[in-house]
Amino acid sequence: MSETQTPGWVTADGNRNGDNNGQQRGVRWLLGLGPVVLIGLLVAVFTLLNAPGLTGGENRIPEEEISVESIQLHPGQIVLTVRNDGVDPVTIAQVNVSDFYARFTQTHDSFDPLQANTITINYPWVKGDPYEIRLVTSTGGTVDAEIDPAVESPERGVSFFGLMVLLGIYVGVIPIGIGLLWLPFVRRSSRAWVRGLLAFTVGLLAFLSLDATLEGLALAQGAGAFGGGLLVFLGALAAYVILEGIEGFTLRRRAAGPDGRRLAPGILALLIAIGIGLHNLGEGLAIGSAYAVGALALGSFLVIGFAIHNTTEGLAIVTPLAGQRTRIRQLVMLGLIAGAPAILGAVLGATAFQPNLAALLFGVGAGAVGQVAVKLLPYLRDESGRTLTPVTAGGIVLGIGFMFATSLLVTA
Repeated sequence: MSETQTPGWVTADGNRNGDNNGQQRGVRWLLGLGPVVLIGLLVAVFTLLNAPGLTGGENRIPEEEISVESIQLHPGQIVLTVRNDGVDPVTIAQVNVSDFYARFTQTHDSFDPLQANTITINYPWVKGDPYEIRLVTSTGGTVDAEIDPAVESPERGVSFFGLMVLLGIYVGVIPIGIGLLWLPFVRRSSRAWVRGLLAFTVGLLAFLSLDATLEGLALAQGAGAFGGGLLVFLGALAAYVILEGIEGFTLRRRAAGPDGRRLAPGILALLIAIGIGLHNLGEGLAIGSAYAVGALALGSFLVIGFAIHNTTEGLAIVTPLAGQRTRIRQLVMLGLIAGAPAILGAVLGATAFQPNLAALLFGVGAGAVGQVAVKLLPYLRDESGRTLTPVTAGGIVLGIGFMFATSLLVTA
């Protein structure tokens, strides 16, 4: 009988090779955990020795970072919600409104890192006037906020949230639904026209990606404890990687086109709708939070601006469907995926707006639409294999220019 060792078989000396493998795995895990344990011990010793900069040594200067998350105006009162974004507890000692010290109350005399604090200022503000608010901490640090102009915040009742839902439908669902009506036009277009429309879609998505990134970076300013602008890029990277994973999954499930490398038109349209929906979620957050403090003028001009701006997103969704039969139910589903998140965003933004969360969601939207824009590029190739032709290059530029022009109509 051969004494050759085979995994899991008993050898001539009575030992199992599988047992040896188990011992080797145990040693490997110990070797892997060793550095983790050592760095933990190092940090523990460093902390116990009251190392400067870690546990509040006597010579360390407190680091105070405060972000103003929301401002509510009620008759005779200004209510601020602030959050401690630093590493040390913060105490608000004084409040200054337009160079006058004001009386105030707060939910926490001292609030810890990442904790929120609600400050109620007793001040007879006047409608339409601008105000500058300065919070002074116990260490002399200051945090500034502006109100321009002062408008009473709406009461958050059933009618208020109903209005948020209606606003989300106005700026999200209806415009995209109208854009889906371009499907018959797309089906009757030549291949060259379809490539031009796909290029227009790439330009549209590229604009949305850049716009969402800038919006997120603006919201993340001063949010040091949460990473600041890094939140936007982490959200974008996560969305890009997740959609790449979804694409890989669909390709494995044979959802690809005839060449085995491109996504099927229905899957591509779905990815476009998901990317646009994530972007509209962040857009809804910004709209809802602005309206909650009375800073959003709900005039017909604003609604028209959003309608024109978002209608082209419907065109972006149906363009990949030019060569296949599509059911009404599928179009409705795509429209809701792309437009309904604006409703959720408006409600969340008006209820509990958090700039850091909004920045992260804007980053997610930027990464999602950017990923889809990249995946559309192979569909722009003509018969000679060129991607950038006069038609496709013009379509991309036209898409970017059209979205920029219509964004100027949105004065939120």
